[in-house]
Amino acid sequence: MKRNRRSSDSMSGINEPNMTPLIDVSLVLVVILMVATPLALQSGIGVSSASSTGKKAAPSHTDRVEVSLLSADSIVVNRQLVHRDRLALTLHEVLAESATRQVVVRCADNVPHGDFVAVLDEARAQGAAEIAVAGR
Repeated sequence: MKRNRRSSDSMSGINEPNMTPLIDVSLVLVVILMVATPLALQSGIGVSSASSTGKKAAPSHTDRVEVSLLSADSIVVNRQLVHRDRLALTLHEVLAESATRQVVVRCADNVPHGDFVAVLDEARAQGAAEIAVAGR
């Protein structure tokens, strides 16, 4: 008795690999990486609001150093106009006299982001204990 060739091929099984589980696992990994990547690239600058810290009263203006960026080259430190080149020296002197070593930084809209971050880094390097960013 002659067997039908078509029936013997269907009885032998599946000869191709099933790609569905591989694709499912790959898509899940892509989604996990998309969610986890922004968490790994977060900024190193910690930000906390006054309401979340539980502080009731802010220190007086004499206890903190106020820095305002007017442009990339001109900065106001405690109402005194300072050129960008002299910022490190001025911050060092003012922070040495400050009791809390708290720095409040304000920035004009036309100042580039890199200059703003450079001032934050300079304040930290000169000994600022806390840095707050205030809006205009």
